[in-house]
Amino acid sequence: MSIRGLKKKQPKTFKVKVITMDAEMEFSCEMKWKGKDLFDLVCRTLGLRETWFFGLQYTIKGVCAWLKMEKKVLEQEIPKEDPIKFCFLAKFYPEKVEEELLQEITQHLFFLQVKKQILDEEIYCSPEVTVLLASYAVQAKAYSSIQGHWPPGCSTEKTLPQYGDYDPNFHKPGFLAQDELLPKRVLKQYQMTVHMWEEKITAWYAEHRGIARDEAEMNYLKIAQDLAMYGVNYFSIEQNKSHTDLLLGVDAKGIHVYSINNRFSPNKSFEWSAIRNISYSEKELTIKPLDKKAEVFKFFSSQLKVNKLILQLCVGNHDLFMKRRRADSIEIQQMKAQAKEEKARKKMEHQRLAREKQLREEAERAKDELERRLFQLEAEARQASEALLHSKETAELLAEKAQIAEEEAKLLAQNAAEAEQERQRLEITALKTKEEKRLMEQKVREAERIAARLVKESDLRTKETEYLKQDLSEAREAERRAKQRLLDVTQVSHSHTNRYPQPSPVVCGDLGVEKGCTKFDLRDVDLKRLSLEIERERLDYLEKSKNFEDRLKQLKSEIHALKLEEKQKGSISQWNEVFGSLDLTLRKVPLCKTCEARGRQDEHLQRPFLPYPLNALRSWAGINANCCSMTGKKCSRTNNLVSNNTGMGTHKNIVKVQQRDSDVIYI
Repeated sequence: MSIRGLKKKQPKTFKVKVITMDAEMEFSCEMKWKGKDLFDLVCRTLGLRETWFFGLQYTIKGVCAWLKMEKKVLEQEIPKEDPIKFCFLAKFYPEKVEEELLQEITQHLFFLQVKKQILDEEIYCSPEVTVLLASYAVQAKAYSSIQGHWPPGCSTEKTLPQYGDYDPNFHKPGFLAQDELLPKRVLKQYQMTVHMWEEKITAWYAEHRGIARDEAEMNYLKIAQDLAMYGVNYFSIEQNKSHTDLLLGVDAKGIHVYSINNRFSPNKSFEWSAIRNISYSEKELTIKPLDKKAEVFKFFSSQLKVNKLILQLCVGNHDLFMKRRRADSIEIQQMKAQAKEEKARKKMEHQRLAREKQLREEAERAKDELERRLFQLEAEARQASEALLHSKETAELLAEKAQIAEEEAKLLAQNAAEAEQERQRLEITALKTKEEKRLMEQKVREAERIAARLVKESDLRTKETEYLKQDLSEAREAERRAKQRLLDVTQVSHSHTNRYPQPSPVVCGDLGVEKGCTKFDLRDVDLKRLSLEIERERLDYLEKSKNFEDRLKQLKSEIHALKLEEKQKGSISQWNEVFGSLDLTLRKVPLCKTCEARGRQDEHLQRPFLPYPLNALRSWAGINANCCSMTGKKCSRTNNLVSNNTGMGTHKNIVKVQQRDSDVIYI
């Protein structure tokens, strides 16, 4: 047979795209296929045996219709498109989902369809019930278990991640943000944020822990089947041809008539057991009750197609209604037995999985605990190694510190020895200082005694000066009288010589004249002798003063060195007090009147004296002479004192007090 002959014998096909609630499938169908052939292919592909609840729906000219099983697909009034699209949906609803839905796939498809109808607000649901249903939907959300049965060319819906049981560590706030769980009407009805709705759903979701997916879907359907609009197909009808004012509802229990604004409470209901016949004539549809005396209900629809659809739904729901009340067929019994076994198996599997999950969780907890313990031990080992390393470093550092400490100890011992030597030296110095202090105090006491003696001698010299002044005045007066008497005698002798002849000299007169001349010559000799003595005394005084100045300079250098040492020990104030008192004592020594008259009271006496010893010898005459020699003039008091005091031969100390190199005072 040729290749061309084979091509001619191949049947012609057309493409069909079937959309389920969670998948899309494409098939190539033969031109002669009836609706039942395509429907059976889809059911086989899905693994669905409860086929009586489902059908293939399509939309033509805005009206939803169901594919007829006994007619060819292409001969029906379907959309002319390639591929031809059909929706695989539940056409009839069970009265009790828990008893009638045997297969898991059937239950899952019903769950998805009812959920979509609630979200699209085709089934009204209160907000509280909506939140509860949303929590079951979250619990049931898992990877699709309908896998591995798709034919080539079949594409499934994008698989969504499984939530499973609620885990606060895994399900963080916002994990439901991408899911549509509540109708828009409910979201708009209350002024609540998405986060608030999520908290409400999560509160219910946390209570469903341990519920399997099929059980969660069944609980969802059991709650949904109690809703007023569940499983009802609504059609607009007219009681007469003038206007539409009623709604006709067909469900698993019968036919209901609603007002246009109320789809919850029917105005009139016809149960399937109370209906005798349903017929239509063009747009008119007639419902005859089983009771012949009851009124026949007639109404009009907008199109003939709507009447055909209503009749089709009524026939199918009535057949299922009667089927539920008859004994189960062998096929149904087998399906129920299999479903029962499957449920038992799944229950055991679920229990096993729960145990395994529990064991796995315990193992994971133990693993986490071991890992935590391992991390802790590693951390402890790391810390121990770090501590060991730190200990080694510390030991090395301590060794270095010990070596440094040993060196420091040696250095401290050396410093201690030096300090001990210094202490001994300081003790010796302190002893020397104490000895020097004692000597200084002795010198100060000696200076005080000298100052006191000088004050006393000053008073005595003042009195002697007064006496000497008086004697000098008397001597001068006597000299003046003697000179006058001598002058008178000379004049008398001259006058007698001229008037009378000169007689021979008289012994007594001659004696008298010679006596007077002798007295005069003696007085001149005394004056010369006194002048010589005064000059000699002055020369002696100058020599002694020079020696005394040299001695004072030497003492000044010694005392200055002692003063520096005393300042370091904080005892200079004591010496200032001592020599302050000495200064006050020395201020009492009077000067001669000539120096007082010329303002020679030296301003340096008004300053405090420094501690210089006063141990030089000088005479009172020398003191006054020096005092007056500073002015470059001779003092009368000095002459008187010397002329009247030569017989004493007494020499006193001269005091030289020096505060600075330029401040020298002679007393």
